[in-house]
Amino acid sequence: MLKPLGDRVVVSVAEQSEKTVGGIVLAANTQEKPVTGKVVATGSGLVADSGQKLDMTVKEGDQVLFDKFAGQELTYDGQSYLALHEKDIIAIVD
Repeated sequence: MLKPLGDRVVVSVAEQSEKTVGGIVLAANTQEKPVTGKVVATGSGLVADSGQKLDMTVKEGDQVLFDKFAGQELTYDGQSYLALHEKDIIAIVD
């Protein structure tokens, strides 16, 4: 599995349907980017300028909301993931 460094988080993003309720197939460029996902791996945390290590707020298994255009898309073992900084995560969904 991927092990992110520093304050990075790897998120598994759910695939969106390409069809509308009426059965119309949408082009890929007209679909909204997903903004929710499940955390599958976290880094060890950020090291502040003072040298103090700041622990991660999110943990594996958390459902999160993140910025629409944040992160880097990755493919590993045939699965699609998004790697982003913890600061790009807006909220943890309960």
